Amino acid sequence: MFAGGKRFWRRLTGQERLSPPQTEPPAPERPPMTELESANVIVRQIDRWLSAMERLRLADYVRYVDDRKRLFWTSFWAGVARGVGMAVGFSILGALLVWILQDLARRNLPLIGELLANIVSVVQKRLQ
Repeated sequence: MFAGGKRFWRRLTGQERLSPPQTEPPAPERPPMTELESANVIVRQIDRWLSAMERLRLADYVRYVDDRKRLFWTSFWAGVARGVGMAVGFSILGALLVWILQDLARRNLPLIGELLANIVSVVQKRLQ
């Protein structure tokens, strides 16, 4: 049942009237910060920013980008790996497609069998 189900039911049936929401007393006003306290707050904020920058390892990234030779070779090998991955993936998918087509051709399905026979004859003519 959803939250506040009893209140909703009581409101529908008229069994109980809900009281208006209770308002909280206003929070006591804080005295203004002194210069030392505000400086401490600023220092803590700067420390948080510095620790966040250290977690990002921004300095390592800048050194990596500045070293053009290392950047070139990293990008080169990443491209080679992508190319090999695509070639292997295409080979696997192509072999799977050929296997499925051969299975369909063996079953002699009416429309698909004719289409495959036409494709095979066109390929054989091109090879000769």
